[in-house]
Amino acid sequence: MPYSRQIIDDDDVAAVAAALRGDLLTTGPLVDEFEAALAAVTGAVEAVVFANGTAALHAACFAAGVGPGDVTATSAISFAASANCAAYLGATPRFADVDPDTVNVDPASLLALGPVDAVVPVDFAGLPIEPDVIAAAAGEATVIEDAAHGLGARYADGTPVGSCPNGIVMTAFSFHPVKSITTGEGGAVTTNDADLAAAMRRFRHHGIERDRSKFVGADEGPWYHEMHDLGFNYRITDFQCALGLTQLKKLDGFVEARNEIADAYRDRLAPVEDVILPAAATGAGRHAYHLFAIRVPAARRRGVFDALRADGLGVQVHYLPIYRHPWYRTTYGYEAGLCPNAEAYYAGAISIPIYPGMSKDDVERVARSLETALAAS
Repeated sequence: MPYSRQIIDDDDVAAVAAALRGDLLTTGPLVDEFEAALAAVTGAVEAVVFANGTAALHAACFAAGVGPGDVTATSAISFAASANCAAYLGATPRFADVDPDTVNVDPASLLALGPVDAVVPVDFAGLPIEPDVIAAAAGEATVIEDAAHGLGARYADGTPVGSCPNGIVMTAFSFHPVKSITTGEGGAVTTNDADLAAAMRRFRHHGIERDRSKFVGADEGPWYHEMHDLGFNYRITDFQCALGLTQLKKLDGFVEARNEIADAYRDRLAPVEDVILPAAATGAGRHAYHLFAIRVPAARRRGVFDALRADGLGVQVHYLPIYRHPWYRTTYGYEAGLCPNAEAYYAGAISIPIYPGMSKDDVERVARSLETALAAS
């Protein structure tokens, strides 16, 4: 039993097969359709899709003007892409500590970093950030929400993640197979700013501009185009977008199923000693539950982890604090202990299985295995 996995149905397969029989396999009409559908689901004005979630974050930072000499801030607990996206552009990533309950960025820690040029707060495990609070702590910095875990979630006021409210300039998503929906690999950025969307579309296609009104040189004919930025080939294929369109129709059902499994875990594991359960959504909010990350005593984590793996459960740990990775330590001089809450969380964290295809019996199997592992550790 993996910690998460995709759910692919016959309609998904049929949609991909139909796209493969079409005239265009990439940069075709299904890209535009998927972008329009994603914008409608999130409530954003624009959605721009990419080859993967890392590319989406990279493009968002580029569109925001992040570059050499700039300082960005992100969460200490996340996948490395949350910081790499700024480093790619020559900026210096810095790390805010996490709230010990939510494992999202602690606004006080963000404030303590001082002025930064951009902030990339993370919806850890699918629990949305508080946009107003983060925007206030960010000050004049551009806020790019990393919602790689958060598609289908809602903020505490009921607004969909991705709608870019209250100081959130852009929101990035991932469509990796373990996420809310999948396109195999894929990602997107939503925004309410048409200029930022145009910059990101240019960036994903080598920085090439085809809008004649924006040409610097003379228009030499229908073939003529200009490279205005040093962009990348971050395009996504039409057949991936075909999968994304059918998956997107099931998003609410997938997220509801994840919440039902999370509720079952909460009921079953609440009495179990030495298990700290993850924070739930508040108010009218909805958790996306990409992960269900519990915490056990740090001294026993390895034994519990190994026992769960030995019992056939594909548990995982999300994540080593980013600044502890060798590249960050060598490049910027970061050391272990930089963010105490992040260190404490990491020391006891275990992500147990959660995905829409799980049954109540699966939940019970995981719970019993965890109880046995704790007793033996």
